Amino acid sequence: MSSNDAALARHARLVQALLAGDAIAAPPSERELIETHISSLILAGDIVYKLHKPLKLDFLDFSTPELRRADCLEELRLNRRTAPQLYLDVLPLVGTSDAPRIGAAGDAARAFDWVLRMRRFEQSALLDAMAREGRLTEAHIDALAERIAAFHAALAPAPPQYGAPEAARGWALANLDALDAAATSPAQTARIVALRRWTDRECARLAPSMRERQAQGFVRECHGDLHLGNIALIDGMPTPFDAITFNAELRHIDVASDVAFTFMDLLRHARPALAWRFASAWAERSGDYAGLALLRFYAVYRALVRARVAVLRAGQRGDAGFAAAGRDLALAESIAASGAHPPRLVLACGVSGSGKSTVARLLAQHAQAVRVRSDVERKRLFALAPEARPAPEALVGLYGPEATQRTYARLGALARGLLAAGISTVVDAAALRRNERDALRALAAIADARFVLLECSAPEPVLRARITRRLREEKDASDADLAVLDLQLRAREPVAPDEGAVAFDTDTSLAELARRCAALAGQWHTATTNAAA
Repeated sequence: MSSNDAALARHARLVQALLAGDAIAAPPSERELIETHISSLILAGDIVYKLHKPLKLDFLDFSTPELRRADCLEELRLNRRTAPQLYLDVLPLVGTSDAPRIGAAGDAARAFDWVLRMRRFEQSALLDAMAREGRLTEAHIDALAERIAAFHAALAPAPPQYGAPEAARGWALANLDALDAAATSPAQTARIVALRRWTDRECARLAPSMRERQAQGFVRECHGDLHLGNIALIDGMPTPFDAITFNAELRHIDVASDVAFTFMDLLRHARPALAWRFASAWAERSGDYAGLALLRFYAVYRALVRARVAVLRAGQRGDAGFAAAGRDLALAESIAASGAHPPRLVLACGVSGSGKSTVARLLAQHAQAVRVRSDVERKRLFALAPEARPAPEALVGLYGPEATQRTYARLGALARGLLAAGISTVVDAAALRRNERDALRALAAIADARFVLLECSAPEPVLRARITRRLREEKDASDADLAVLDLQLRAREPVAPDEGAVAFDTDTSLAELARRCAALAGQWHTATTNAAA
């Protein structure tokens, strides 16, 4: 038996002693064990006791009690940023592996191991469980995107030694090396070779963007492991926990890499509409649309992380490793291939209250696109939060001709960047003038993107009722009131027949709007697939 095997055997005895003995207050019948590839978690009553396995791998070192303690303390620090209500303390284990006791802070000198104590929550609260069971909603995704954007915004830029393109490439290739070592057939090896070529090609293409973002401060001490199994619904709020602790390089990353893990895992759970809703909502909240240019690369990387973990866990069970990685490897291949088709630029236009923002959001998620909203970007130009209500004297400057011109220029710039990255874009803007619509049409032509003009409409009484309700609730980015609607109805330049607009009547239920948006996106997908064939 190797020293590593002997250490794991002692760890297994320790875990069984904690499960069966009297070191934990909860009765043995209420204790449950959950194992990951690097930790053992004992669920007992309303507490979770987390112990690190005494492992030394190429990406972590838990081989001594001192190293395990240091990681527990780091885990406490990092996770109190997002889940302070869950993370309690780090305590020593005293006695022996066969007869352990949980000591107090003053027993550190006698410790033979360490345990991190956390508050327990129901496993059904995990977002991966909710996704599997069909309980994960659009409202949950919106709240999660807002939470992650706020978390990232509060982080300082990482030290300069982190975030270089070479580091991203190195970790990506390390995943492929581990999968290659587990391959048992030429066909499996060929798949790894193809993904390695794609990774090298994308790394070379994206390296300038990665370096620029590093210099701009988008590399930060992030979560690092932001898949759905590390997010729980606590008190109604999606709450990330279990951040990467064991390797600083794996959490000092571009914020886009953090987002890509959640995005990838929603795809992994067969929820593509929610994946794109999350990416779009995060970008809208953060303003970091440029980060989405890295989304495909990092999503492939994150799928290969899951594949590597599957291989590692299969090896610990004594199973064949490569077969366990099949699902995640196929997802990585699918994401890598998803940039082959030309993107689409959709302009959802109409007067205030016409439902264009709702339609744009629904279309974006079903068409696997990103929404860019004029109300939000206009306020961002003036350093205002989306829901901020400017003082009356500020409205003239915020909605004057110069501000409107700047807003449409920004919408065009954001759409141009997304289209260049191969990401379909839905622009949500009134676009009441022909020249505003034509400018976006021309932009699509230059970007070799398909252009769709979608004209949203509803009866005037419905427009007025929606605006009145929106103003009363004060939750939306739009500042338009009934006087603004009257002005728009008088001043708008009607969409001409030669503009080829798709008429979209929004005077219906939200469920029906969602169904129609999904159907329209499906038609676009079919047309794109047929054209490619």
